[in-house]
Amino acid sequence: MTLALGLAATLAASVTLSGPAMAASSPIEACGGGSYHVIDSHAYGSSAVTYLLYNGSTNCVVTWKTGAAGNTAWVRAVVQVYGSPGKVDADNYKYYAGPVKVSAPGKCIMWGGSYGSSWYESPFEHCD
Repeated sequence: MTLALGLAATLAASVTLSGPAMAASSPIEACGGGSYHVIDSHAYGSSAVTYLLYNGSTNCVVTWKTGAAGNTAWVRAVVQVYGSPGKVDADNYKYYAGPVKVSAPGKCIMWGGSYGSSWYESPFEHCD
């Protein structure tokens, strides 16, 4: 019994000591860094921007809060390869939604996002 209580206290202490993950410092970092580069974007005034990034084989979408960073608000990032189900990350976030990724070299994709009640979804494009 004493061993079990000691183990439970140790586990509780380790959970308490570990803090939340740090937010990425840029959309490129959110996608994993490396060779990702921005190939398209859509702004929601001065509050947020949805970025489409590409590294030669994988598309990555992040909706990055700008003027409203740190305040919780509804943000969404979405990407879909033509003929496949889309991938979405949406919630009340402080900094950004995403990354959502698809492997789509040579395939058309739809990408987009939202900030609050403003939203954007592209037609299927970037097919090269």
